[in-house]
Amino acid sequence: MSSNSEFLWYIPNDTKAGHRGDAAVENHNSLEALTAQAAALEDHGWNGALIGTGWGRPDTFTLAAVLAARTKTFQPLIAVRPGYWRPANFASSAATLDYLSGGRVKVNVVSGLDSLAAYGDSEGDQAHRYARTKEFMRLVRRLWTEEKVTFTGEHFSVTDSTVAPRIQIRDGRLHPKLYFGGASAAAERVAATEADVQLFWGEPLDGVRDRIAHLKALSKELDRDLPPLEFGLRITTLVRDTTEQAWADAEAKVAAMAETEGAGWSDHRHAVAVGQQRLLDLHARGDVLDDNLYTAPGKFGGGGAGTTWLVGSAADVARSLRKYEDLGITHFILSDTPYLSESKRQGDQLLPLLRR
Repeated sequence: MSSNSEFLWYIPNDTKAGHRGDAAVENHNSLEALTAQAAALEDHGWNGALIGTGWGRPDTFTLAAVLAARTKTFQPLIAVRPGYWRPANFASSAATLDYLSGGRVKVNVVSGLDSLAAYGDSEGDQAHRYARTKEFMRLVRRLWTEEKVTFTGEHFSVTDSTVAPRIQIRDGRLHPKLYFGGASAAAERVAATEADVQLFWGEPLDGVRDRIAHLKALSKELDRDLPPLEFGLRITTLVRDTTEQAWADAEAKVAAMAETEGAGWSDHRHAVAVGQQRLLDLHARGDVLDDNLYTAPGKFGGGGAGTTWLVGSAADVARSLRKYEDLGITHFILSDTPYLSESKRQGDQLLPLLRR
C-alpha cells in the first residue's frame, strides 16, 4: 500500500463499559485506561485514533487534549458537532491544541442526530442541518488560514476575528484536516465542497467505487475551490492467525449478538441515516460480499462501523484493504473488540503488511 495512507484505530469514549463487545472492565474510561490505549497505538504502529462523540459521553475534545499531552505521536481524530461548538470557539480550541501538540490535531465533523436540546441546541430539517454544517466548516477553515475574518451567514457570524495561536503550516499541511461522513444527497454536497476527507462505512467495493466517482463529479459540478477531496474507510476488521479461526470467531460473535439482540452494539440505529440504511440493506445480497465482507452483524444489532466486518487472516484483510486503496481510499479507521488487545494484534500483524 502507499506510504501516504494513514491508519487510525478507534477509542469509543463511552461511560458504559462493553461498547460493541469490548472488555467490560472496571474503570474502562479512566485516565489510566484511556492513556494505555493511546500509548498502545503509538507503540504498535498506528497514526492515532478516532474518538467517539455524543451527548452523554465524556467530552471528546477534553479527552483528545489529555491523550495528546500523554503521548508523543498519537494523532486524535476529534469528532465535533456544529451547534455543540460555535465556529470561532472551536477554531481557537483546535488551533491551541494543534500548537501544543506539534500539529497532531485531526477533526471529524459530525452532523448526525444527537440529544440537541440537552445542550441547548436545535436544528430544523435535513437541509437546515447540512447548510449549517457547510457554513461551520467553511468558517472554521477561514479562521485557521485568514486573519481579521468578517463573515455574516445564515447560521453563524464573526467580526474582525483572528484566531490565536495561528495554525503553523507543516509539510504542506495548511490546517487540521476536516473529515466528514454522510451518504444523503445533502451530505454529499457538503463533502464535495467543504470536506478534506470523506469517510465511508464498510460498503462493498462496487459501492465505494460508485460513491468516489460521484463525489469527484460533484466536486467539479459545484466548482470546489479546495485541494482534491480525499477518501477514507471506517470499518471493523476481525483478524486472527488463520482464515478458519477468524471465521469461527466471527460467527461465534454474531451468534452472541443474536442472543442479546445486539445489546451494546446498536448505537447508530436509533434514527437510521441514509448511509446506515445502505449498510443494513447489504445482507439482502448475502452474508459475505466481495472476498470477506461479513454483513451478518447488521442483522443482529451491528451499527455504524460494526455493521459489516472484514474477516480473515492478516493477509486476507490486508488484501481486501489494498483493493479499497486501489479505488482511492487513503485514510483507514479500523477497529475490533476488545479494543486494546486487538489494536496490538492488528498493529503487529496487519499494519506491516499494509505498509510494505
